[in-house]
Order: sequence, then structure tokens, then C-alpha cells
Amino acid sequence: MWTDFFIAAAGASAALAGLVFVSLSVNINRILLFSNLPSRSASTIGALMLILVTSMAALIQGQRTETLGIEILIFGAFQWLLEAWTVRKALIARRELHRPRFEWMIGAVAGQVETLPFIVGGIHLHAGHEAGFYWVARGTIAAFILSVVNAWVLLVEILR
Repeated sequence: MWTDFFIAAAGASAALAGLVFVSLSVNINRILLFSNLPSRSASTIGALMLILVTSMAALIQGQRTETLGIEILIFGAFQWLLEAWTVRKALIARRELHRPRFEWMIGAVAGQVETLPFIVGGIHLHAGHEAGFYWVARGTIAAFILSVVNAWVLLVEILR
């Protein structure tokens, strides 16, 4: 029932990851001027890779839902650690660059909004609850939205 969703998510995440890599290569010198942007770039690519590997794992035929749940939980945990590192770097940059507090807080909340649904979904799927797929879908949609915002920052806003 979820095959079409995961096929679309895998293709879209791979394409968007390519766009982020292009924006990094075009603006790498500017990105490196800000201590928080390399980690923000990494977490953006990480979120897209989370969608990609989750989608690919979900498309493995004959795989038990419980096993898929463990895989998604592990993928989500790695992304959560990357998001925590990004928040730490943003907090340091906030102090160095005298940026407003809300910028750091928005980034911290956004990272949780896109990552925690994968973890919750993985737990549900491991427990045999099909509702876990809906959690993963929510995380996928959130990660797409936030990755597009980050791609915009890395491609356009960095030049302002």
C-alpha cells in the first residue's frame, strides 16, 4: 500500500540532495565563512538521505515490518545525532555572530520536527503497528519542506 509513496520519496529526495550538493559547490566559500552553515548543510543532506534510505528499506520485498521498524529507528537516531550537532554549532555561532535567539530555537525545533517522526514511526513499526508508516510519512513531508528552506538559504540567501 505504501510502495508508490516510498518510490516517489526516494526519487524526490535524491533529486533534492543533488540540488543541495550543487548549492554547496557553488557557494562553498561563503558557506565556510559562517561557523553554523557547514553543519546546517550536513543536516540538510542527512535529512534527505534519511528519506532516501528509509524509502529504499521500505521497498525491500518480503521484509518484515518489525525489521523495517528497527532500520528506520537506527536511521532516525543517526539523523537525530546530526541534528544535535547542528544545534550545538548554531548555538556557538549565535554567540559569536550575535544572532537573535529565535534563529537558534527555530533550527532546534525544526530538526526535531523532521527527525522524531521517523524515530516514533520506527518504534511503532517494530511493535507491529502499521500506524508507524503514517509517522514516517509525516517525517518525510516535514524533512522535504525544511530541506527546501535550507537549500534556499544555501543557494540564495547566503548571497545577500
